[in-house]
Amino acid sequence: MADTSSILILHGSDELAIAAHIVRLCAGLGDPANADMNISRFDGRTGLDFEAFNTAVNAAPFLATHRVVVLEHPTAAFPTTSARKKFIEPQDEPQPDTPIPPSLARKRFLELLDQAQPGTSIALVEYELLKRDHWLLKWATQAGSRIGVHVYTMPKRLEMPRWIEAEAKKQGGRIEPDAAGRLTEMVGEDTRIAAQELTKLLTYVNFERPIRLLDVEKVSIVSSQGSVFELVDALGQKDGKKAQHVLHQLLEDEEPLQLWGMVIRQFRLLLQAREMLDEHSTALDVQKTLGLFDFVAQKVCSQAGRFSLSTLESIYHRLLEIDEGAKTSQVPLDLALDTFIVELVQK
Repeated sequence: MADTSSILILHGSDELAIAAHIVRLCAGLGDPANADMNISRFDGRTGLDFEAFNTAVNAAPFLATHRVVVLEHPTAAFPTTSARKKFIEPQDEPQPDTPIPPSLARKRFLELLDQAQPGTSIALVEYELLKRDHWLLKWATQAGSRIGVHVYTMPKRLEMPRWIEAEAKKQGGRIEPDAAGRLTEMVGEDTRIAAQELTKLLTYVNFERPIRLLDVEKVSIVSSQGSVFELVDALGQKDGKKAQHVLHQLLEDEEPLQLWGMVIRQFRLLLQAREMLDEHSTALDVQKTLGLFDFVAQKVCSQAGRFSLSTLESIYHRLLEIDEGAKTSQVPLDLALDTFIVELVQK
């Protein structure tokens, strides 16, 4: 049954499923030429322009029945020690550097949502599982049926082969069980990369037969994963020439978006591994906690040792900025990756 809620809270670790929900939400906007004019996107990590958000929420649809407003990371829009002046009325404006209670910013944000026009569908997106006492979920409980809450969690590793088989069927093809198991070994629990790999594999077999084990080993990302390790090795050694050479080779074989997902995943693993190693965990601990195969865990731990925790945090923050720029069509991903390499090796 279709969700008729005008405000949706989508949360959980499965980015692919959340993205698919948003696509379905936008599908009813009609003519693609006009659809973009009825979609507004915001990211709380970069600060929320309250006036712009207010305008987007309350604007009339343009040659469509409704508008769609997507706010990713709403929690990040409301820091715990201060809030942006955009949320404060002039008469309430505090002295510079005076902390502003986050409850005031949240209250005005939620009041805006309560008063939003029914012709606007609002999606509030968090890419992690929210706790039951999170302020958004508390508000949703009080607001009633107008708010729809959807949880999307990544399948566990043991569930991934079945997920891959179901996704292949959804895309109009089939994959044999042993091939699904091998693909799981390559992608772990990352459904987005798994879906991308299935698209490539189904195209390879021309949707005429099931994907077999040999197809996965010949066509899928096993070789690219090794090249991503090589790329990160070069970055850790500040070898910009080699890093760019590896990057350009990868771009010859992979779509920028697919490669981007692999780079994001690799640095997320490095950051998680570095945090664990700093707390005196072993490579075996990293392997079990992150659900990695032995050779991957050994490589990740080795690479994590070449970066400080602060450097990895800075790199991951920069990758999020690139991700936002790509989503808003500010910079092509291939150019952004090139620039990222130059920035990193010059630090």
